[in-house]
Amino acid sequence: MSSQLAAQPSADLPSQQQLSQNINNENTDPQVAEEENDGEGMGSFVPLEQLQVNGITSSDLNKLRDNGLFTVEAVAYAPKKDLIEIRGISEAKADKLLMEASKLVPMGFVTAADFHMRRTEMICLTTGSKNFDTLLGGGVETGSITELYGEFRTGKSQLCHTLAVTCQLPLDMGGGEGKCLYIDTEGTFRPIRLISIANRFGLDPEDALNNVAYARAYNADHQLKLLGAASQMMSESRFSLIIVDSIMALYRTDFSGRGELSARQMHLAKFMRALQRLADQFGVAVVITNQVVAQVDGMSGMFNPDPKKPVGGNIMAHSSTTRLAFKKGKGCQRICRVADSPCLPEAECVFAIYEDGIGDPREEGEEEQD
Repeated sequence: MSSQLAAQPSADLPSQQQLSQNINNENTDPQVAEEENDGEGMGSFVPLEQLQVNGITSSDLNKLRDNGLFTVEAVAYAPKKDLIEIRGISEAKADKLLMEASKLVPMGFVTAADFHMRRTEMICLTTGSKNFDTLLGGGVETGSITELYGEFRTGKSQLCHTLAVTCQLPLDMGGGEGKCLYIDTEGTFRPIRLISIANRFGLDPEDALNNVAYARAYNADHQLKLLGAASQMMSESRFSLIIVDSIMALYRTDFSGRGELSARQMHLAKFMRALQRLADQFGVAVVITNQVVAQVDGMSGMFNPDPKKPVGGNIMAHSSTTRLAFKKGKGCQRICRVADSPCLPEAECVFAIYEDGIGDPREEGEEEQD
């Protein structure tokens, strides 16, 4: 993330410390958090305090935190020029920070066998539908970005509400035993939906609500800045899921016309890169929803029965690990198709939207939840 954006005043944001305290009922010591999460497949990171060696002072660490770097991984993954841009960090100090971070964070080659072993231990979050989980090879993958796109009323936000609860479930129930961070750009988040979903999965509704950190984004810059607050919160407590619903809504209004297209795509690329860094640092699943646009060229309808494509262009397509296309079905049923994935075959499944969240289709006559 750009250090200039991270360094902007956060007067328009809720207090990061207050928000962290409100949703964190556990020990907030980063060292303890790392030890508790170590070996559980996600959430394991190296506390920034371990960099305080070889001439690196606590003052240097505070400067890193002020610019959105809260873990050793964040420092190791940051380009050198971003570190130099931080006030009080010289080029020599940046070299030292990167050298010490590389000693603590493995960034070299590993064998395919070792990487395969790590992939087999990867946690997947259940969607609430067995059909859907089977389509995804077990559920929503952690450590990567999953994009949901489709028209309105196709179930994208409803799946996000369900995942905000299922991510809190124990590992043996298809959960991630972590909290959810929810960034809402369209004003569609409804906590009452979480209550009925929590009851379905046997969770205490009040605890389920307290384990979701919610923020409304009001412009594209604010949307990017919220990820700085997210990084701090995730370094203090265990999270398993980040949701952005939807990612392109604010970009479509803040940047208009072809004259601002380049600036929009550059800003979007920074946001997507920041999301991927959070997934890499904390091992969380990232789920984003996306809008669609109609292709108006005369030949599209002739060869394509559904001439709609997701917004965001190639930047979005390359940044998302898995892309899922949603469309309406019969009644409360919806259809999900794997549009792009590095390992899943192109296939589709039918799921349904009910009062208690996403599930497999039931008997006819069930009430639809838009």
